[in-house]
Amino acid sequence: MATHFPADPAPRLHGNTDGASRRTLADDEAAEVRAVIARCHDLLSDRGDVPGARLANDVFASYETLDPAARAAFFDALVLEAPRDELFLRLNAAHGGTGLLVRMREHLLQGLGDHRSWAVVEADLAHVLKSIFNRGLLEFRQIDWDTPAPVLEKLIEHEAVHAIHDWREMRRRLEADRRCYAFFHPAWTDEPLIFTEVALTRGMGTKVRPILDPDSPVLDTDACDSAVFYSITNCQPGLRGFSFGNPLIGRVVDELRAQLPRLRTFATLSPIPGFRPWLSSLVHLLENPSWLAALLAKVNAADWSEDATVSAEFEHELLPLCAHYLLHAKHGADPADPVARFHLANGARLRRVNWLGDVSRAGMDRSVGVTANYVYYPTNLERNSQTYGREHKINTTGRLERLSRQAAAWCGPTAPARVLPISA
Repeated sequence: MATHFPADPAPRLHGNTDGASRRTLADDEAAEVRAVIARCHDLLSDRGDVPGARLANDVFASYETLDPAARAAFFDALVLEAPRDELFLRLNAAHGGTGLLVRMREHLLQGLGDHRSWAVVEADLAHVLKSIFNRGLLEFRQIDWDTPAPVLEKLIEHEAVHAIHDWREMRRRLEADRRCYAFFHPAWTDEPLIFTEVALTRGMGTKVRPILDPDSPVLDTDACDSAVFYSITNCQPGLRGFSFGNPLIGRVVDELRAQLPRLRTFATLSPIPGFRPWLSSLVHLLENPSWLAALLAKVNAADWSEDATVSAEFEHELLPLCAHYLLHAKHGADPADPVARFHLANGARLRRVNWLGDVSRAGMDRSVGVTANYVYYPTNLERNSQTYGREHKINTTGRLERLSRQAAAWCGPTAPARVLPISA
């Protein structure tokens, strides 16, 4: 197969066409980049008797030695016309090639802001990865205490919603009334792609602390009627933009319904990560922002959640604001909150907001402690998802709509909602 890699990529080794600042490579570094490109030529050439897998191993072995500046020069060379799809497919034959391609895309995504020309390389690699990570090929597994330690360590490392601080906490999250499920790729068996954690409860949970408490009693699963998804984490930055969450939640719901037919409610206990930043942005939009500035100043004080009087005052003011944020603050035509976008697109219903649902430091920083319940009704998921995709309509309750009306009047399609003070 003919290739179109530059025979001499030297001009690309000393800069790029994007205007990004970069140091000039030393001669030995430039030689290393040329060597990687030469191995790519060999991999694509179909010449000689060297097996493709060995050549792919050689390419990755050389690539892994490049520092960020040399790696950038390598990506610059790939921008020039080349059969990139075929190159990436052949690189996948290397030992551990699937994971290495994901890592390569992670590097590309990290540099796209400064190197716009890399977009064509990233797009080709994403296209190849989407075929490799076809949903039908993914392995669905339940994670339990007998799962190999390296996989459990990966969960501890990647957990993005509620940190796992030690093995004691890890073990509690895998007891009989807790479940953890993940997707894996058959060529990358020890690396979870995405995982979700579920608590089996009596009634839909509204607070995170009892779920995370390692000393909480283990419930009889036969007495549980609800499954609460309290964390979902994408583990691979190089697979950003790949939609694994929806099929994972669907598989978990099907699995739990088959195992535990008494379960009636499938809900989330979700963070609201955009709420507090949105509140801060309103100070700059209100005609009379003094009341909100004063409220935020009091919210920033330490340990206010322990004072029942202050907490009740904040609840009266902040819950309506949070309802308005979730229902009316927009990111384009979709909700501004990323967690809301995820669950609504999957067909869930925004059921409730919970005052002081997460009083951890992260919970207070993200959303002043407020959490949300999204409910997955198995018989309505497809219809809700299609309606949301077509109309961007948020499926919610009358109570949340009334709370929202207490708080605000919408001020435009792209700006955060303008709100009115709840109390003097």
